[in-house]
Amino acid sequence: MLKTLKSYFGYTSFRPLQEQIISTILQKKDTLVLMPTGGGKSMCYQLPALLMEGTAIVVSPLISLMKDQVESLQANGIVARALNSTNDDATNAQLYFECVQGRVKLLYISPERLMSEMNYLLRDINISLFAIDEAHCISHWGHDFRPEYTQLKNIRRFFPHVPVMALTATADKITREDIIQQLEMRNPEIFISSFDRPNLSLEVKRGYPQKEKIKTIVKFLRRHRNESGIIYCMSRNGTEKVAGLLEEEGFDVGVYHAGLSNEQREMMQDDFINDRIQIICATIAFGMGIDKSNVRWVIHYNLPKSIENFYQEIGRAGRDGLPSETLLFYSFSDIILLSRFAAESHQQSINLEKLNRMQQYAESDICRRRILLNYFGETMDHDCGNCDVCKNPPERFDGTIIVQKALSAIARTDQQIGTRTLIDILKGYASSEVLEKGYDKLKTYGVGRDVPGKDWQDYLLQMLNLGYFEIAYNENNHLKITPSGKKVLFGKERAPLVVIKREESHGKKTAAKGHKAAAPVPMFSSTVFEEEDAELFEKLRLLRKDLADQLAIPAYIVLSDKTLHLLAFKKPQSIEEFGEISGIGEFKKERYGKDFLTVIHNHLQKKAD
Repeated sequence: MLKTLKSYFGYTSFRPLQEQIISTILQKKDTLVLMPTGGGKSMCYQLPALLMEGTAIVVSPLISLMKDQVESLQANGIVARALNSTNDDATNAQLYFECVQGRVKLLYISPERLMSEMNYLLRDINISLFAIDEAHCISHWGHDFRPEYTQLKNIRRFFPHVPVMALTATADKITREDIIQQLEMRNPEIFISSFDRPNLSLEVKRGYPQKEKIKTIVKFLRRHRNESGIIYCMSRNGTEKVAGLLEEEGFDVGVYHAGLSNEQREMMQDDFINDRIQIICATIAFGMGIDKSNVRWVIHYNLPKSIENFYQEIGRAGRDGLPSETLLFYSFSDIILLSRFAAESHQQSINLEKLNRMQQYAESDICRRRILLNYFGETMDHDCGNCDVCKNPPERFDGTIIVQKALSAIARTDQQIGTRTLIDILKGYASSEVLEKGYDKLKTYGVGRDVPGKDWQDYLLQMLNLGYFEIAYNENNHLKITPSGKKVLFGKERAPLVVIKREESHGKKTAAKGHKAAAPVPMFSSTVFEEEDAELFEKLRLLRKDLADQLAIPAYIVLSDKTLHLLAFKKPQSIEEFGEISGIGEFKKERYGKDFLTVIHNHLQKKAD
């Protein structure tokens, strides 16, 4: 196993659980694998495929993901193919011939195509194992249910003696049980890897209006020049709008959403994978087919609808294990819109509950990583030190008067207003609804003038999360005071609120009553080693890009960022030393060694002169 790992993939040791998982599959046992994005899931079926006789069938939901995996395997000298709708007849004929001859070690296929090939191609080849990637798609309880996946139970009937492996990065306990049942797995071994991604920093900013969001993103992007990242938006319109605003600021931004044609989407994804575009503004439709290892950051312009979605999307950053940043914006309007979507869905109660958990994560004043891990059934007995809560522990103050002002305004309108009107009343704004309904005559009109409007939004989010009022989605989003809220309103309980910490956009730190500016979050160095030769790294990066362009493959498939950093640090002098670098197997050593050694040699010669 270790010899094959080094020879083909260039690694000298396994990641946690990989060795046990591979051993289980080699014993032909059914296996369920839960491992985070970037945790090494694909190795769990790729390595046994090389060690077993026959062809491993890998079920994958997206053509782009198949293409990426096949290119990566071929770059390591492994015979892998994809059977999908982009193939022409000649390609398929050659593929069938190679499979029947036993030459193909891994065949990637969509669930629909798998069903149609059950009585044709699959019947004529020696199958070593079935690997079902993104297995949560088979479950109604999963966050990305796909009806075509439910047909996969036929694998067991047609191929009763072939081991089945199901893999996913996001599945809670209910979803796991459903995957086992749907695939009719036989006493499967279950492996649950740690869901911790310590290289990802976690940060949440709440209550920011659009203008402030864009300013913050622009500042963020200027710190991440020449680094790839994704901005997720809730709607198609949102992606276009954000991309337009960023283009006005001088950034080259791509857009990806379901409103584009297939050709446009494929072109955009291809441009991003091949580093022709560094920034993509996308709906959640984007990225599932991305295996790009050097995504350095992910921004959520809006709140995701569940922790599963959020975890999967931030998981697209830092797959190479290097430090990467994630930033989540979140506002009251997100909650209202997502709650409406959940209420109108077929699984109303579970979707509302999942949204509630996502909201609790964003609202929390405890270590965010602990909340994420706890959601997936993993406990951590210490704070992570790499999220905004850990870096800036919250201060609390007695917010009873603020809460009473808001609740009193809700009560005096007979609980017939939404948040916007509530803020108008508290701030003393003469909006059309305030004047029409006579709310300007209320005792509470203008009692919150001393609190900025965006801070009122923030306090209302805290109040919602603390359960002082709720939103009646079936009554035009009117706010209703809860029993807990009544206790505060009538002075029976105090209301602790968290001091708002906000970075002022002009860079000056200002402090007001109950408001403090946040300390800036320290940035990670983009290099792995302090002693790394930065000039050499840049030369190696340019060589990698040239080689990738010649081969028409993404640069990270030639060599990962991590491997490039190691080369710039260790500066190997011989082909043997080059082959000892982590991530360089026999095939890559022979194919690329001479080119990279030449650049290293010339660089060192120049420095010596």
